[in-house]
Amino acid sequence: MAKGFRRFACAALVALLAACGSAPVGPGFYRVERGDTISKIARSNRQSVSNIVRWNNLSNPDAIEVGQVLRVAPPAGSSAGAQRTAPRASTPAASAVPDSASTAAAPASSISLVWPTTGQVVRNFDGRDSKGIDIVNSAGTPIVAAAPGTVVYAGNGLRGYGNLLIIKHDGEYLTAYAHNQALLVKEGETVTQGQKVAEMGSSDSDRVMLHFELRYQGRSIDPARDLPPR
Repeated sequence: MAKGFRRFACAALVALLAACGSAPVGPGFYRVERGDTISKIARSNRQSVSNIVRWNNLSNPDAIEVGQVLRVAPPAGSSAGAQRTAPRASTPAASAVPDSASTAAAPASSISLVWPTTGQVVRNFDGRDSKGIDIVNSAGTPIVAAAPGTVVYAGNGLRGYGNLLIIKHDGEYLTAYAHNQALLVKEGETVTQGQKVAEMGSSDSDRVMLHFELRYQGRSIDPARDLPPR
């Protein structure tokens, strides 16, 4: 059981922090590098932006992440000839594909969250530079599980996140809690919504705060939409 949780934790961390991944990818796939855009990747692989968006179920093609693996060749069984339409490089808005073009990537379900801590939100989600929200308060402020689930990671092995917790929830959701001064739960432990799981700190940060992320199928989404107003 413990080994199973560790394997799942590793998979969750790859999805959560794709920039840490450097393993080679197979034929027909491409790992996003710093400075890449969907239109640049499409041009390099002689594909259209719409193909890349459709094959990867991208809800927001402008929010790809360093380390993310994308399909850049037609899936098996599809018509390569029909798919390989080169985009017009002269059109700056070529990558601005409406979200409705890949509604499959949108959460198929919702998750009911509670605020993971008290304090002031000093940074909001933008999908690019900020993959979550930052909440400041004093050291030792309780951090609680935003929803019921299972702890799939509890440690400090990921640079830039300090003492980190990742909790797996129903419906392919993950929440992450970073920069804690103390972790109060272990990998494999089941937690209830509102249960104290950590204490706020400044591990691997220049200030005392909680960095909180919500992920759906490994992709960061704005937690504010699922948090209650306050």
